[in-house]
Order: sequence, then structure tokens, then C-alpha cells
Amino acid sequence: MQNIIDTLIIIATSIQQNFTFILLLLFVLWVVHFINQASHYRLNNFGIYPRSPKGIPGVFISPFLHGNTSHLVVNSLMLFVLATMVLINGRPTFYSVSITIILISGTLTWLFGRPGVHIGASGLIMGYWGYLIINSYQHPTFLTIIIAIVCLYYFGGMFANLFPRDKRISWEGHVFGFIAGIVASFISL
Repeated sequence: MQNIIDTLIIIATSIQQNFTFILLLLFVLWVVHFINQASHYRLNNFGIYPRSPKGIPGVFISPFLHGNTSHLVVNSLMLFVLATMVLINGRPTFYSVSITIILISGTLTWLFGRPGVHIGASGLIMGYWGYLIINSYQHPTFLTIIIAIVCLYYFGGMFANLFPRDKRISWEGHVFGFIAGIVASFISL
């Protein structure tokens, strides 16, 4: 019983300490989106174009760009929940995991993605999901196991995103994000 209480206290404290930080992150995504929308989505030209020099900046920029408002709404909800769970491990770990996922997933998408522009925070989200699941295996505590169970139970449908379903969706970004999350669980703080 004490494990449950301690876990709930850790989660509540983390949410309280990081709530404004997460909202600021989402605010940045939405501001970029409104600027992108006002420019008729011209910012999406800064996405990842596989194997093209013009696509290299997209490795870093693409998680901030979205194809439309519904794309960003879905990503915002998932990002809010999963980033909050990663933040339980502290901001240094969050920064390390996020940078690792963005760099690895973006680079792999640039190297191996289908032709076209790849944008969105989905790779980062899939990376957080992979990180949280593998982290519970590497560091099995009551807290990490509960987080992994939540990830698998409530977000288990994300597994389907690892396979091609719609030619407009960068399933490669999802796969490479998931792989990057696994790598991040081994090399991050």
C-alpha cells in the first residue's frame, strides 16, 4: 500500500512542478502552427526531405510542424501525457531523451524515409512511448512498471502506428521515433 501512496505522491508532485513547463512546450507548438497556418503551411517546406540537403534542417524542425489543426490536436494530447510521464525522471533526463529522440528519429527518417516531406511530433511521441516502456524493463521500480502498464494499456494502439496504413502518414517517423526512444533509454541520463 505504501508503494502506491509513494508513487501517487511522486506523480502528483511531478505534474505540479512541470505543468507550466508542458503548457509552455505546447504553447510553442501552437504558436508555430498558427504562423504556419497563416503562411498557408509554407513552413512545412522546412520538414524532412529524405536524402536531400534541403531536408537536413527538418531533422531538428519537423517535430514543431504539423499538416493541419487536427494533426496538432492529436499530437498535443499524446505529447502532454507522455512528456509528463518522462518528466517524472526529471528535466535533465527529459532534455536528454527528447534531444536523442529528435536527432536519431530525424536522421533515420532523412536517411531511409519515403520521398516527400515528413513533419509532426509523432516521432517524438513514439520515442517517448518506447523510452517509457523500455525504461521500466531497465529500471524496474513500482513507478516505472506502473508507467509502462499505463503506456501499454491506454496507448497500446500506438503499436499500429509502426506499420504503413496511410500514404500521407510518415510511419517511418513513427518507427524511427520508437527506435530512438529505445536507444534513449540506454544512453540518456
